[in-house]
Amino acid sequence: MFLDHPTITATNSQTEPDRIERLDRVYGYAMALADMDGNPAFVEKLTQIHDHKGTLIVFWHEPPTEAERDYWARAWASRVGDGTTAVVHEF
Repeated sequence: MFLDHPTITATNSQTEPDRIERLDRVYGYAMALADMDGNPAFVEKLTQIHDHKGTLIVFWHEPPTEAERDYWARAWASRVGDGTTAVVHEF
């Protein structure tokens, strides 16, 4: 079991707690895509995910692969996410 999961934060999370719930779902979606892709190291690269007014910001310990960027793009664009492709990667 992996215990060092990324920090999950959101702008205005105190007044809009559904933002954190949405990020939890998106994180699970991205993790499932990585698992299906046979990428167990994916979770170890992450430090934080943050919803900034509808833009997903993913913070990394090291640069992500194109496939890893795609996990987040697909998750955020899905019905459990924001429905957009507004994803930024920081490392």
